[in-house]
Amino acid sequence: MRVAIYARVSTEDQAKEGFSLAAQIEKLRSYCKARGWKIAGEYIDDGYSGRNVNRPAYKKMMEDMDKWDILLVMKMDRIHRNSKNFMLMMEELRKKNKEFVSMTESLDTSTAMGRFVMDIIQRIAQLESEQIGERVYVGMRQKAKQGKGLLGSPSPYGYKYDNGNFVLDGNAKIVKKIYDMYLDGYSLKKISDWLNENKIKTKKGGKWNKKTVARILSNPIYCGYIEWEEILFKGSHAAIVGIDEFNEVQKLKHKKAKKKGKIFVIEGGEKKFLK
Repeated sequence: MRVAIYARVSTEDQAKEGFSLAAQIEKLRSYCKARGWKIAGEYIDDGYSGRNVNRPAYKKMMEDMDKWDILLVMKMDRIHRNSKNFMLMMEELRKKNKEFVSMTESLDTSTAMGRFVMDIIQRIAQLESEQIGERVYVGMRQKAKQGKGLLGSPSPYGYKYDNGNFVLDGNAKIVKKIYDMYLDGYSLKKISDWLNENKIKTKKGGKWNKKTVARILSNPIYCGYIEWEEILFKGSHAAIVGIDEFNEVQKLKHKKAKKKGKIFVIEGGEKKFLK
């Protein structure tokens, strides 16, 4: 039998004993040897969550399905932490007459009991994952109410992450230029055209468009505040524009907006939605 070995570790898992990629691969290889199975491919996702399918090695493995007969993992939550994604994968495997084996749980989809027990275990794994997510959410919300931390926010354009905080980088002057141009009457399109003509790249190295410019003009982080859902609090990072400048931009945007009620200014450290 040809076997595809799949191993995954997320950033959270890396600190847990027994979840290392090296340990997973070694155990899976030994299992294949003991069963007399031929390893057709090893697929490894390092630093990826099991809650979605956007993993390069996982995608490649599914594309290579014709090259193997059995998908082998050390533990079920290594392949999926979402029961819907797991069931979709199982449907695809069944269509191609492929089997799924979890080494630790000793489950094999070639038997009816194995399929039944596997489904129950997968739902329990999803419950655990959702409970962890709920606890993280509650903790982050409490921090936001207390005005603490960056709450896992990636560094926005104009800042870099350094020693637990956002610090200005070389693109801060571009952010200031965008605000100045908008206040001088330039449209979102004209601003994006100017940025592209001057070969200024976005944070991801791409070209500017109206949406990327609008996001910068709407983000209160540039006037020193951090937004998390409906909560707004003063950050410890340096501002690129003043609150008055930020508010003036929002008022101009509000005048041009087709849908009202979503644009806010900052007054007394709180959001005030424009009507």
